[in-house]
Amino acid sequence: MRKLLALLSFLASAPALHAQCRDLTFDGASFTACDVRAGDDLRVFLADAGGRHYGSFAAVEGDLAAQGQRLAFAMNAGMYHPDRLPVGLYVENGVEAAPIVTADGPGNFGLLPNGVFCVAQDGGFRVTESRRFGRQRPDCRHATQSGPMLVIGGDLHPRFLPRSDSLYLRNGVGVSADGQRATFVISNDAVNFHHFARLFQDELGLPDALYFDGKISRLYAPAIRRNDLGFAMGPIIGLVVPAAP
Repeated sequence: MRKLLALLSFLASAPALHAQCRDLTFDGASFTACDVRAGDDLRVFLADAGGRHYGSFAAVEGDLAAQGQRLAFAMNAGMYHPDRLPVGLYVENGVEAAPIVTADGPGNFGLLPNGVFCVAQDGGFRVTESRRFGRQRPDCRHATQSGPMLVIGGDLHPRFLPRSDSLYLRNGVGVSADGQRATFVISNDAVNFHHFARLFQDELGLPDALYFDGKISRLYAPAIRRNDLGFAMGPIIGLVVPAAP
């Protein structure tokens, strides 16, 4: 009995071995959400050791397989230039590969406020407005900048319009108030920014959320037999777990 109780206690306290991905419906549209807990091995990916851009989930999986690991889930993680380099801040394994951008500009990225998703050195998560991030410079193990912010301290981005006809498949991430949970979401139906942001605010109850991209949004989640294909991507974010024995 003592051994059983010890095992149950260990399992309850151990990090999840794979993301919990699920389908949900909000305000008439379909979404898929994947939860990650603080301490899980969440990473960003851009290029392999030889400097070749991954561009696809399959390329990341191939690299991890050589290390006895695999992806539990992954999605595109921020906007990028035609050469697939990140538009804004990109930090991988504590190394900054692209600097933060705090100026306003064209497109969704420049629709301020934008923000940074950070996997902190202690394993927790943050979504921080970019200019605030630039002043504070938190220590991130992994980070990616994108925009616009979807939810800021519990409030929707002020420029989102409820009846906007800009409808796309969209993906992004929200973080719980205590920084212990990050929820990655992709829409399965075309939605506008206002609809997508309200999902994080009203349905998921996440006070801070960041938009990753639209049109090219893709999800890889083998546990639910999903592998979205398409053009080569820039930054990718994914949860790494041991390969099946």
